[in-house]
Amino acid sequence: MNQSIKSDQSFDFIVDKFEKNIYGTTKGKMRQALWNYHLHQSLDLNSTPLRIFDAGGGTGMMAANLLVQQPNHQITINDISIDALEVAKARLQEYQHVDYIPGEVQAISDANGFDLVICHAVLEWLQQPLGLIPHLLSLIKPGGYLSLSFFNKDAKRFGNILYGNFDYVHQGMQVKNQVRMNPNNAVTPAEVIDTLQHHNMTIIRQAGIRCFHDYVRDRSQQISEFDTLLALEKEYGTQHPYLWLGKYFHIIAQKPDL
Repeated sequence: MNQSIKSDQSFDFIVDKFEKNIYGTTKGKMRQALWNYHLHQSLDLNSTPLRIFDAGGGTGMMAANLLVQQPNHQITINDISIDALEVAKARLQEYQHVDYIPGEVQAISDANGFDLVICHAVLEWLQQPLGLIPHLLSLIKPGGYLSLSFFNKDAKRFGNILYGNFDYVHQGMQVKNQVRMNPNNAVTPAEVIDTLQHHNMTIIRQAGIRCFHDYVRDRSQQISEFDTLLALEKEYGTQHPYLWLGKYFHIIAQKPDL
């Protein structure tokens, strides 16, 4: 959910605002629905309970979706925001196999390795986004999986040109006064793919998240045509050229087995 910009970014004291601005909008609902869709298209998450680490898991939305399907997953949720973890505890109180670890994900270690490491919407909050990837890989057991999704710098540029924010684009999409709830350190899919391949990860799925939703000219259709847009996102989100236009990019990769 949130790690760092210059110093570690925490949404303590504004978690309610975060929930409303993200999960209370079609943007957040679409993003969550597509993350779940691509994960379940790629992995068997319903039959055998897995050890799962949710890096920057925030208020537990991703964990909740997984536990609804398989209540016996053993999930560890990490986040730098203590307030967010308190919301997660309340949301997931009926489940027995959930642990909560506050603090920076870079400080987490695990001797046994997880079957699945999830890191969604975290990289863009880091000062050195690509630097987190090797650490995430160290937490995965041989043959295990990484689900990594991040704010797409290419799509950010594309969208801002469409919106007519030409000065902002010419300035490298950087502003002096950063908005706390806007991710300001996006990376490109190519950078992340290169990093994963450098560490011998096998990419089994890559998809754009919100390839169409954010670009519809009549914004009211994001609500009135949500189901239609979701179906189109599922159909075309893994296809060229549309996947590269997603406001977020989603990669599912497997670690080499021993």
